[in-house]
Amino acid sequence: MINSNENKTLERLVSKFNDGTAIIGIVGLGYVGLPLMLRYVDVGFKVLGIDIDAGKVERLNRGESYIEHIPAPSIAAARDRGFEATVDFARAAEVDALIICVPTPLNAYREPDLSFVLNTTDALTPHMRAGQILSLESTTYPGTTDEELKPRIESRGLRVGRDVFLVFSPEREDPGNPHFETRTIPKICGGTTPACLRAGIALYSPAIDTVVPVSSTRAAELTKLLENIHRAVNIGLVNEMKIIADKMGIDIHEVIRAAATKPFGFTAYYPGPGLGGHCIPIDPFYLTWKARQYGLHTRFIELAGEINSDMPLWVVGKLSDALNERARSVKGSRILVLGIAYKRDVDDMRESPSVELMELLRDKGAEVAYSDPHVPVFPKMREHAFDLSSVTLTPSVIASYDVVLLATNHKAFDYKLIQEHARLIVDTRGVYLNPSPNIVKA
Repeated sequence: MINSNENKTLERLVSKFNDGTAIIGIVGLGYVGLPLMLRYVDVGFKVLGIDIDAGKVERLNRGESYIEHIPAPSIAAARDRGFEATVDFARAAEVDALIICVPTPLNAYREPDLSFVLNTTDALTPHMRAGQILSLESTTYPGTTDEELKPRIESRGLRVGRDVFLVFSPEREDPGNPHFETRTIPKICGGTTPACLRAGIALYSPAIDTVVPVSSTRAAELTKLLENIHRAVNIGLVNEMKIIADKMGIDIHEVIRAAATKPFGFTAYYPGPGLGGHCIPIDPFYLTWKARQYGLHTRFIELAGEINSDMPLWVVGKLSDALNERARSVKGSRILVLGIAYKRDVDDMRESPSVELMELLRDKGAEVAYSDPHVPVFPKMREHAFDLSSVTLTPSVIASYDVVLLATNHKAFDYKLIQEHARLIVDTRGVYLNPSPNIVKA
């Protein structure tokens, strides 16, 4: 039951979301936070963005964008309608909702690294006040919201479910997909208490067409993991099928296209050079780590993870064999990697298998370059370093490389031009349908 005092705090907060007077705080202004900010501004809310990166904050306040599929005019328009970015976490006291959208990577031991989430929470809690809701959107293992965030909030004397409200609502973004946007992707929401859930539904309902309530934050956390593990496992399956088909001299992409004509009982997943993006390569390890605390061994999930993780090595092996057949070695060869973003038609480099391919080839003595219209200069990354810029594709440039490694199938590439002038193409994406002497499928 919610007593009268709890009800008054909750009702005041819900009414602010209902009448559009609430101030929304979004913490972490990246691929998840920025689209969410734009959506809340679009429906008339004032939004305060908080990020530790002063450079990003300055660019946003100038009306600039640093994400390719989010145009600068959209940022400028949001700024003109009241959006502001800051590095000052003390301003968290000004908002009615705090939505955390920060990374949840793995550490060197493939274990969950919650440092971004916990450091962000620790920076916010000294400034939280009664009548606020905090929503965690970062993908994580079941129990994080209850076990890690709730105690931190309550250590400041605020009771969750009475003074403040706490929910988990996992992000569901698909950058570069024109068929879905923040508004149209259904939003899962689980609350720490029934009052928290009601506050969460009120928070997201003005901005998202469909809010899907679940019974707890743990159910919401596991829902997100299931979504991405489902994809990782099925990609692991087709990657293993690719290896089998290759040994048998069969084109796995032809097989998948044929199987996809079945109108029931089959969903097409496609193999590639490895898994990329912030979620799919990482999320399975969050669940396997948590499952060990319950004495469970997630064999099926871990096997798929091993297959997917081995894909870059398999691709390099195929490339090496193709060079050997042409009396060349990887060492000393000039190799051009096509596409270093993790997926087609985006500039997102997170966990990109292309970068691992570049490192493996460089370590074997190859001279590595890349071409990617979405990534003009190789960015600074925590774990990877290349002092490279994107190569412009011309007939003479293409012909100057021993191998063109097609790693990410951007639509902007002129695949006919590439095939006409490349000495050797290693195709990891099934772009080239017809056999050709200078094409090797990998």
